[in-house]
Amino acid sequence: MAIKLRKPILVGGLGLSLLLWLLDSFQNTLAEVGEFGAIAVLALGTGWWFFQKPSSPIVFDKAKAPADRETVEKAIAAATSIIAQIEAEGDLDTGPLRERSQQLTAELDRQKLRLAITGGKATGKTKLVQLLQDCLENFSATNIVETSPLFRDLSQERERDPDKNRELEQAKASDLVLFVIAGDLTEPEFKTLGELLDAGVRSVVVWNKQDQYLEDQKASVLQQVRSRLEVILDSEDVVATSAAPTPVKVRQHQPDGSIQERIEQPAPEIDRLVARLSKIAVEEKEQLVLASTERQAEALKIEAKIALNKIRRDRAMPIVEQYQWIAAAAAFANPVSALDLLAAGAITAQLVIDVGKIYEQKFSLEQGKVIATTLAELTVKLGIVELSTQAIAAVLKSNAVTFVAGGVVQGVSAAYLTRLAGLSAIAYFQELEPNADVTGSNLEKLGKTVKTIFDQNKRQEFWLSFVKQATSHLVPESKKSASLTSQVEALQ
Repeated sequence: MAIKLRKPILVGGLGLSLLLWLLDSFQNTLAEVGEFGAIAVLALGTGWWFFQKPSSPIVFDKAKAPADRETVEKAIAAATSIIAQIEAEGDLDTGPLRERSQQLTAELDRQKLRLAITGGKATGKTKLVQLLQDCLENFSATNIVETSPLFRDLSQERERDPDKNRELEQAKASDLVLFVIAGDLTEPEFKTLGELLDAGVRSVVVWNKQDQYLEDQKASVLQQVRSRLEVILDSEDVVATSAAPTPVKVRQHQPDGSIQERIEQPAPEIDRLVARLSKIAVEEKEQLVLASTERQAEALKIEAKIALNKIRRDRAMPIVEQYQWIAAAAAFANPVSALDLLAAGAITAQLVIDVGKIYEQKFSLEQGKVIATTLAELTVKLGIVELSTQAIAAVLKSNAVTFVAGGVVQGVSAAYLTRLAGLSAIAYFQELEPNADVTGSNLEKLGKTVKTIFDQNKRQEFWLSFVKQATSHLVPESKKSASLTSQVEALQ
C-alpha cells in the first residue's frame, strides 16, 4: 500500500536531500564515504539539518506536596482522569478501576484506622494481634490485620509471579504498621523497614520477646535498635514488649520447711506500646488516613497508566514501522549516503512529533528538534551506530559487497536507527505528563532509555530477524542479485 506523506517537515527534508544529491551528481565533487562513516554521519545529520538547538530549554520539576485533603483529592482525580482516557482511547473494561476510584473518595472520611502487624517468622505477631484487639477497642475503632511472615523462601511463588510481594503490599495499604522484631535488627529487616518508610508508611518498630533477655541486656538491645534507626525513626517509635513471656519456675518455701515449685505465666508487657498507639491514634489519625489514601491513589494511577500506555504503544508502533521503512528506502536509494543527512533529520523529527501526539505531547518544531537531535547524538556517543552497523554487516558479510548489497547495509542500518529512535521516544513519552516541556534535565533520562532499548534488542536472533524483514522491504525478489537472494534465504 502506498504511503501518503502529508508532513511538511518530512517532505521538505526529503526533497532538499534529493535536490542536493542531483546537484552533486552533476558536479561529481563528493568524495566516497566509508560504510561506517556514512552511517555515523547519517545519525549526526539530524543536528546538521536543524542547524542549532533552542537556546533556552524550559525547565520543569515536580515536588511532592504534603498529604492534605486537597492533595489527596487531586491524586484521586489524576487516577480517574487516566481511567477516562483509557475509556476514550481503547476498549478495555475499566469497571474494576472505576470502582476502586470511587472507593478512594469514600476513604477520605474513613473513621477506622487500619493497623498492619508484620515481621519475620516467630517474632510473636499473632499473640500481639490478639492482645491489641482487646486493648485498642477501649480507645479507638481500629481494624488490625497480620501479614504472612516476611523473609520466607518464596522462590517457587516468585517464579510464577515475580512481581508479587503480598506481605509488603498489604502493609503499605494500611495506615500504620507495627514492624515486629525479636532482637537486634537484621540486615533484611533493616532494608524492608526502609522500603516501608520510603513509601511513606507510618511505622512503629516493636521489639518483642524482650523477656528472653537478662535485665541488664534489655536496655542495651533497645538502645542499639534505636541508635541504628535514629536517622529514619523517632526513638519513641521503637518500643519493647513481651506479648507472650516465657513461663518461669517459682520456688516457695513452706512453713514446715518444705519447698513447693510451680510454673507461673508472667503477664504480657505491652503497656508502652498501647500508650504509643493511643497517642498516635489521637494526634495523627486524620493524617494517617489521608496518607494511605494518597498511596492507594498513586498505585491506582500507576496501574491505569500501564494500561493506557499499552493502548498507546499499540497505536504508535505502526507509525514507528512506517518511518523506519521510509528511512531505509531513503538510505538505500541514495547512492551517496552522506547526502541522506537531511532526510534522516526530517524523518526522525516527524516521527517524534507524530508519536508525541499519541502521548498528548503537542511538540512544536523546536521541541521536536531537541529530542531528534539528542537521539542522534546519543546513538553515536553510546557507540550504538558502530555496534548496530557491525551487527548488520556481520549478517550480510558472507556475500560479495556489491553496490546493491552496500545499499542494503545502509538501508537496514537507517531502518534500525529509526526504529531505535521510535521505541526510545515511546518509552520516554510514557514517563512524561501530558504537554510536558522538553528540558535538559528531562532529556538526560533519554540516554538511559536509548541504552536500555538497545540492550533489549541486541541478541543475534533479533538481528537475523530484523535484517531479513528489512531486506524484504528494500529489495523486491525480482530485483535481487544472486548473492543477495542467497543471503536472504540463509536467514530463513
